[in-house]
Amino acid sequence: MLRASARATGDAVDLNAIVDEEAGDGGIPHGSLLKAFAEATLADDGTPLTDVRKRLRNALGDAALVDAAAVIANYSALDRVADATGIPLEPAKEAGTADLRAELGIDAFRGSP
Repeated sequence: MLRASARATGDAVDLNAIVDEEAGDGGIPHGSLLKAFAEATLADDGTPLTDVRKRLRNALGDAALVDAAAVIANYSALDRVADATGIPLEPAKEAGTADLRAELGIDAFRGSP
């Protein structure tokens, strides 16, 4: 979705920031902070989440914190449902994301069929 949004708005984003710490914000305002929030939300240790949640709230406000949490929850839920039910990636989406998945090395995370 981020790639499509960036194309639609003409914004330059570096999606390598998803997997590469050196890529910084990736061209997204507060991108590093948002990434840290997503990672902390999915981590097992609650301490980093408390800290990054406070930093996000201070930097962007309550509404942005709620929006970020809702996006993380939605993606997490959709991914779990798809994995649990064995929903395969549709051929059109697989073809349309092949270059991005190869560039970011995302296919290495794919589970066994």
